Amino acid sequence: MLPLPGSFRWGGEPSSVVEAALADARTLEGAGFDGMILENYGDEPFARDFAGRGAVAGLAAVAARVADAVTFPLGLNVLRNDALSAVAIAAAVGAAFIRVNVHTGAAVTDQGIIQSEARATLAAIRDTAPDLSVFADVAVKHAVPLAPMPIGRAARDAVERGRADALIITGEATGAEAQLDDVRAVAEAVQGTPVLVGSGVTAETVVSMLGVADGIIVGSDLMEGGRAGARIEASRARTFVDAARSHQR
Repeated sequence: MLPLPGSFRWGGEPSSVVEAALADARTLEGAGFDGMILENYGDEPFARDFAGRGAVAGLAAVAARVADAVTFPLGLNVLRNDALSAVAIAAAVGAAFIRVNVHTGAAVTDQGIIQSEARATLAAIRDTAPDLSVFADVAVKHAVPLAPMPIGRAARDAVERGRADALIITGEATGAEAQLDDVRAVAEAVQGTPVLVGSGVTAETVVSMLGVADGIIVGSDLMEGGRAGARIEASRARTFVDAARSHQR
């Protein structure tokens, strides 16, 4: 999403934020995607924990409009790791899932040390949105685990101790390709739990990734010039879906 109220680059034009999000959502659904995630990507530098009233209000307002405009499932990711706000927004707009960057363990990030709050997150889901799913990152991008461990073990902790419903594997940064060996290790460690690749996938690499993973989260490759933060191009979105579906044929 474009910058929200309270962020460093907030432009003071809420209608522009809404219009951009609606346009992207309709483009994605029209291209054949199975769902989308709304996140406050334009709000950098991000808060370490509570994203701020402006971000939460802005995300809720836009998510409600998007939920009314499309029929596919909607997810929320409140950066950098505000899972409780994501749960609240999801409950208010009927979203299907949230993404949590640090659901279990702790990580050193550009926001400092982020500690997980899996127990609080699941308690909030139980109280406000019992059907909400948690998509949890393992070894998330733009971060280094505070206590390094094999990625398979971290994945098992996220599922068995953090009760995550699906796991996400990324590269080291936005747009960076995830390592197939990491995806394989996680898939083997948590058999029966969906594993998604969450960065660096392109129309050229999606088939190979889907040979190992259950799904893909893609942003940059769909956007103008393949650049994160730009608007989504319908032709690039359709090309990506066509390539992904060729894996199923």
